[in-house]
Amino acid sequence: MRDVNKVFHLAIPCKDLNETTEFYKNLGCTLARRYDDRVTFNFFGDQVVCHLNPEKIDQSPKMYPRHFGITFLNKDEYLKTLEFAKANHLKFFQEQMVRFGGKPEEHYTFFLQDPSNNLLEFKYYHDKSMVY
Repeated sequence: MRDVNKVFHLAIPCKDLNETTEFYKNLGCTLARRYDDRVTFNFFGDQVVCHLNPEKIDQSPKMYPRHFGITFLNKDEYLKTLEFAKANHLKFFQEQMVRFGGKPEEHYTFFLQDPSNNLLEFKYYHDKSMVY
């Protein structure tokens, strides 16, 4: 299980601090800090830092192997986030789908694409023992 006294940290590139800030705030993330070269967010309890680095933007992103996201333990929270993304017209890279249907690791998932082509996955496993 996750230790509540630890926060996961992820640093990713971004091409524009203003549009990046707008996207993550629209997603419901809290802006923690902003500097001339980066912004830091509370990303569902973890820390995501978007570093201004336009030359490092992936022009043709693919879901695998590079993405990050949240695995919800509560189905209602997952569905609420999905509806929130739709209502706020966030950019979907992949609409909701079922992966590994009929298997123990079956789960719902969808992917959003931030303004710098970073891919964010949101998922919910029916069997919580499959999370790790």
